[in-house]
Amino acid sequence: MGYGLLKGKRGIIFGALDENSIATFVAKKAIEEGAEIVLTNAPVAFRAGTINDLAKSLNVIAIPADATDVDDLENLFKKSVEILGGKIDFILHSIGMSVNIRKNRPYDDLNYEWMQKTFDISAISFHKMMQVALKLDALKEWGSIVALTYIAADRTFPFYGEMAEAKALLESFARSFGYQLGELRKVRVNTISQSPTMTKAGSAVKGFEEFCEYSHKMSPLGNADADSCADYCITLFSDLCRMVTMQNLYHDGGFSKMGMHPGIMSGELRII
Repeated sequence: MGYGLLKGKRGIIFGALDENSIATFVAKKAIEEGAEIVLTNAPVAFRAGTINDLAKSLNVIAIPADATDVDDLENLFKKSVEILGGKIDFILHSIGMSVNIRKNRPYDDLNYEWMQKTFDISAISFHKMMQVALKLDALKEWGSIVALTYIAADRTFPFYGEMAEAKALLESFARSFGYQLGELRKVRVNTISQSPTMTKAGSAVKGFEEFCEYSHKMSPLGNADADSCADYCITLFSDLCRMVTMQNLYHDGGFSKMGMHPGIMSGELRII
């Protein structure tokens, strides 16, 4: 049962793919809280069929859009405003993919064309999305934009590869465009640094399952799951956080503030 936090608001959710996607959890919570939404993902996701089934189950419209293609984004925002009956109150950017990681290329032997693609999909798409929305005047004043990131943006996690730089760029766009949108439209822009979460994207990272266990044991509260991340997103979309902007907000059970864990040091807590 919801609290009506998003009653009367309109939103676009980027990145919902299947039942395990954080974006899917956010979409469900947004509807529960009274919002009307549009789902979007890359055309390849529609060919796979999963997002169509998801949209049908939620009784919403899903619009194919390559987040790296400005023409696709323009079409998405124009159609979304038309379908939802007004300007957009909130947006979730939950997009990330590394070709080098998928191809198992080590960090000291990266393919730079693939790296550019990684940056375009995982970070530059965030800037393109906001720029298009601003130019089309598709954002409602006092709206909220949230992107999902990871602590590797400013700490070293060797398994995370070039995605660390992609997330650092993403967070920088949130600060820089957060200033612009705040001045021009009173729209706030934030990133959520989420615990490692076993989504389709996460599972593609070598050693990710073992790190999830390590992170869970290091965190006083354990890893934050996708459902609780969705709750946090909804709060940031709501008017309760109308003065929070340009922030990178950790949602990780305390992991980001830990230096060491006595149980792990002593061997009492074992990591596989």
